[in-house]
Amino acid sequence: MSVSRRAVLSTIPAAGLLALAEPLRARAATPPGRVAADHAVLLGNTVAVFAGTAESNGRPEVAAKLAAIDSTARARLDALTGAGPGELFRGVPLGSSDPNLTTSFQYLYEIALATRVPGGTLDGDTALRHRVIDGLGWLHERYYGDQSTGYYGNWHNWEIGISNHVSRTLVLLAAEVAAYRPELVGSYLASMDAYLRNGKDGDVDLDSRFHTGANLADIATNRILQGAVLGDDARISKALADQLTVFATIDPYALEHGVTDGYYADGSFIQHASVAYTGAYGKNLLTRVVQTIKILQGTGYVQGADLVDVVRGWVVDGFAPLIFEGWMMEIVKGRAVSRTTTGYADVANVVEAVVDLSGHATGADARALAGYVKFVRQTSRAALNPSTFVSPVSIARYADILADATIPAADLNPERRSVAFNAMDRTVHRRPGYAFALARSSDRISKYEYMSGENLTPWFQGDGAYYLYLAGQDQTQAYGVDYFTTVSPYRLAGVTAPVEHRHTVPELYGTAWYDNPALGFTSSSESQNTYVYFPRGTNGFSGGATLDSYGAAGLVQSDDAAYAAKRAGRLPDDFVAYRNAVATKSWFLFDDEIVVLAAGVGDLAGRAVSTTVDSRIAEESDPVTVTGRLRDGRSFTGTGTGTGSGTGSATAPLAWLRYANAAQQTSVGYVFLAGPAPTVTAEVVTRSRRVVRTANPDTMVRKRVFAVSVEQAAGAPLGSLAYALLPNASEQRLRAYPGGPVVVLTNSTRCQAVRHAGLGLVAANAFTPGRHTADRLVVDGPASVLFRQDRDGTASVAVADPTMDRDTVSVTLRGRWRRVVSADDGIRVRRVPGGTRIEARTRQAYGHSLRVTLR
Repeated sequence: MSVSRRAVLSTIPAAGLLALAEPLRARAATPPGRVAADHAVLLGNTVAVFAGTAESNGRPEVAAKLAAIDSTARARLDALTGAGPGELFRGVPLGSSDPNLTTSFQYLYEIALATRVPGGTLDGDTALRHRVIDGLGWLHERYYGDQSTGYYGNWHNWEIGISNHVSRTLVLLAAEVAAYRPELVGSYLASMDAYLRNGKDGDVDLDSRFHTGANLADIATNRILQGAVLGDDARISKALADQLTVFATIDPYALEHGVTDGYYADGSFIQHASVAYTGAYGKNLLTRVVQTIKILQGTGYVQGADLVDVVRGWVVDGFAPLIFEGWMMEIVKGRAVSRTTTGYADVANVVEAVVDLSGHATGADARALAGYVKFVRQTSRAALNPSTFVSPVSIARYADILADATIPAADLNPERRSVAFNAMDRTVHRRPGYAFALARSSDRISKYEYMSGENLTPWFQGDGAYYLYLAGQDQTQAYGVDYFTTVSPYRLAGVTAPVEHRHTVPELYGTAWYDNPALGFTSSSESQNTYVYFPRGTNGFSGGATLDSYGAAGLVQSDDAAYAAKRAGRLPDDFVAYRNAVATKSWFLFDDEIVVLAAGVGDLAGRAVSTTVDSRIAEESDPVTVTGRLRDGRSFTGTGTGTGSGTGSATAPLAWLRYANAAQQTSVGYVFLAGPAPTVTAEVVTRSRRVVRTANPDTMVRKRVFAVSVEQAAGAPLGSLAYALLPNASEQRLRAYPGGPVVVLTNSTRCQAVRHAGLGLVAANAFTPGRHTADRLVVDGPASVLFRQDRDGTASVAVADPTMDRDTVSVTLRGRWRRVVSADDGIRVRRVPGGTRIEARTRQAYGHSLRVTLR
């Protein structure tokens, strides 16, 4: 990797981290008085984060939060008083349940918190604090302190979950513990150290696959708090040094400790080595590091300005593209898509972090962050409830931002934006009126995440599944848990799947995982991760290019790692793996339309196959209409339209189709450019939310489900199709569209390309080696290319390598010789007979688009 490329890929290179860590190295020479003062500041900051201050808690906007803390603590007290044998809290039996043990520690923390809230009704209750401390002693003596009997169940409870609650409780009650039962600090720290895998004396094993990304930030934060309580400066400094590693941008060509978890140069976030996870673990990491910045304020450990700038970059490039009108997109939530508390609730955590970050940023950055807070509040269809914030101080600051008339509400995204998160196989395309989010997979990135009985039917979520968010709609009426509950997992929008029935992991094995310890399959083993929880694909082509606000993405659909291993004889006979259908697909992202091409679609095993153009849900009573026109000009009146429970299915040679929901004031147009006659289906579906997550309430959801698909019979030859999605399209727009601006230039498993006459754009994905011609472009594949001819005589070309393993990608622009106006590093342009040859050095670019402008 060249020096300039490394600079692009590393927001904080190693030298920067060393500079940030330098104050930690100098701690040994710090006068004892200053060390003690830093510890006191750190403890005070932490209490303020969780309990608030006298100033923040005196604000009327914070009253609801204080009431919630108080009522929660009183409910826990009732449970503490009414506990039966083998319980510390009524209804939370201990003995063999590590979730219940973790919950018991959580309840103690919640009581302790109420006793430290300035202005709270339980503030300063010494007797109550002693009850909490005695509870800690009881749990340690009977259930936690003996490592020979502990560590059953989920590793996260023992290494992170319990430590979270214990560390915060010890901080909140530091003075009382020191005076009442001082031995508890040492006992708990010894036990927490022992439970950390290979950890000792406060060290974290940075080579452990468990101690990465958001998990590492949690562990390090806990150890910072423990060090402050113990007065152990070395523990604090070591924990901070460990946590600094999560600020470093992941360089996939120079991994530290082999870790792929964290933020990438293109804004991607990965956890569990291969899961796109910004919307769950990513937001947890954001929360944790912003809290670290807050608790370090005023100490001499680390100067926070550089850290603030890094985290601001995460917000601008990692989170903002994924939040649409206050809703976190499904493509980055892993198994959390099956939870009932998702979507708008996810964004509340992000907003709190941005509120706090704006208070530590300066100048234009602080103003932009505050403006984004206002923007999210104004555009969200769900009222953000600041009482869900962790910190009362954040609630007060949030109120100040909203009340500041000098701060305009403003998105951190430009009005038009196309983002290729190629490091995590995701694409986001934003326009006024809609956002389009695409989930891909590869031999680098998992097809889905299933775990712990969550996301039970995930099989096709990384096979080109997409989500079309329409402006002004309540997204809980379009996506979220009810979408996955009522829409068939084989017919998610964008998916090509075999017509078959698959069994969930609990159905297959009777447990939440495949249990075979003799062959390396335990609840948290690497084999379980690789083949059950989040298997990767087996394809190498997944990615695309961006040019200004336009984009192209491509995917070669593949079997997952489990099926490949089972076929190769590497998995046991009783392990069940499913074969996938095949398809080569492209998505070309313009202003008014998303054009989708698919070739080589079918099944090599001869099964029937369904390719879903779109699936949308609505309330049964919503006035939904479906209209269209056949290729011969006749009208298509649809099926299952109007109000009530109308259902039906029809297959017809459609030129275009329009779906409209008057209740939500939304519409989507579908223009069929080539391929077999699509099938339009409307049905009313009633299912329990437990079909997607075992812990969900057994709530029956009844939705009208609309779908457009292309069906292939069993044994049919591989086929192709092409269509365009037109968000918010009117009938007038659709009637005029056939013969319109988009022309399909080629659609095969070798190359897919379109031309958009209105935009002067040619977009192409070449999937195989060799020369591929598309309009004026001759592409040396595999590659993704965008070409635009502007009215001022300039032409722009963007090139990317979706395989991420090519050294150079070459494109020839046929016609007159053109000179370079501007070019990215790594671009070489030369004259060749009949045109201009562009050579893009894509070695170690990790899917990044390289651009050149010519005249």
